[in-house]
Amino acid sequence: MVDPVPSVSRSVETYRRAGELIPGWTQLISRRASQFAYGVSPIYARSAKGARFIDLDGTEYIDWANAVGAVILGHADNVVDSAVKSQIDRGSIYTLTNPLEITLAEELNDTIPSSEMVRYTKGGGEACAVAARIARGTTGRDKILFCGYHGWHDWYQAANHLVDPESGEYPFAGIEPIGVPKVLADTVAPFTYGDVEGLEALLEANRGEVAAIMMEPLRSEFPPPGYLNAVKTLARKHDAILIFDEVSCGWRLSIGGVQKHLGITPDMTVLAKAMSNGYPMGAVVGSREVMEPASRMFVSSSYWSDNVGLVAALTTIRELKRRDSETRFREIGEKLRAGLTDAIATSGLTGACTGLPTHPVLAIEVPDETLRRKVNTLFIQEMAKRRIHCPTSFVLTLAHTDAEIQQTTEAAADALRVIKRGLEAGNVDSLLECDIKQDPFRRQVT
Repeated sequence: MVDPVPSVSRSVETYRRAGELIPGWTQLISRRASQFAYGVSPIYARSAKGARFIDLDGTEYIDWANAVGAVILGHADNVVDSAVKSQIDRGSIYTLTNPLEITLAEELNDTIPSSEMVRYTKGGGEACAVAARIARGTTGRDKILFCGYHGWHDWYQAANHLVDPESGEYPFAGIEPIGVPKVLADTVAPFTYGDVEGLEALLEANRGEVAAIMMEPLRSEFPPPGYLNAVKTLARKHDAILIFDEVSCGWRLSIGGVQKHLGITPDMTVLAKAMSNGYPMGAVVGSREVMEPASRMFVSSSYWSDNVGLVAALTTIRELKRRDSETRFREIGEKLRAGLTDAIATSGLTGACTGLPTHPVLAIEVPDETLRRKVNTLFIQEMAKRRIHCPTSFVLTLAHTDAEIQQTTEAAADALRVIKRGLEAGNVDSLLECDIKQDPFRRQVT
């Protein structure tokens, strides 16, 4: 007997109400209904545990989004939650400073190669803003060159005032800089990932003015050989601070980050998301030379070192080490990639599950690239019908077991067969029961 397609009627009705009360429906663009299959995918959850969540309509789904990477051990991890509950009983925030600030800083210094001094935040976007402030204050320079996604703050979004009037896609399509002062436009500029000569030309054109090069070192693929070393060499040559934004790519590939895995140490690193298994916490770490001048800068907030975030991060990092997370993520990712690649072949389609073991990506060949977004949306839709919540990429947690992998790959085989029939019959449009998935913005690092 085939399970009935789950209803998401309560999610849809709640989302309608949200549109009347919350500008943009949600606080995070990636949680908007347009990011999945609106009308088929769940939008609201009422509980989550391990590798699964239960939506507002009472249906249980396997979760391969995991709070956009913030959940790494698994939802509601017993060890982390127990530590947090114990801390809440002692007070969630004090008038005085909790020495956990120092304990966590020492743990980060022992874990992240670039870490000698530490400042805390509550999330990745503001951690990037803090890193930009410290870099500018330390160097006495104003300009920052960047590659990748670094949040919503003015220092970064000002680059979109440089939008190319011909393509409308420079530097990151999909985000309008409404409310961002135009006067900041010349303080930041993007560079293309993998293009060493382009970065060098930008540095030469702004010689003596660049405070920092901020970049995501990778997302779902390894960088070209020698690329990150070349960037570091250019940063040294121009006395610019090299900042790795490891908010999204950190922790899973290596507990010490991409920098430890690849053996390339930046001057400063931005951390958040997975470092605390879903509790709000972020950090900016770096060499003593780069970070110490921040003691004379106004960088301050009441909640950056609340006790809950501190204990959640400290416990999560120690649990990643205790559970041999690097080995487990490699095992989980390789099994999932193999299973999804086999599902593609079984369906009769051509393609593979590519990307890093820690960030598998479904890559299906289509006869016409104009069909790509429709096919991806159809995959999301059909997976949702089979109680799997995922885009076309997958975020792993240590809670994912062989059972979740098997259920996911079996559902994927069914979903891909639907896509195969649609492509053969030329009726993909008629199979879609939702609007086409909308990407919130174009990323610069793959």
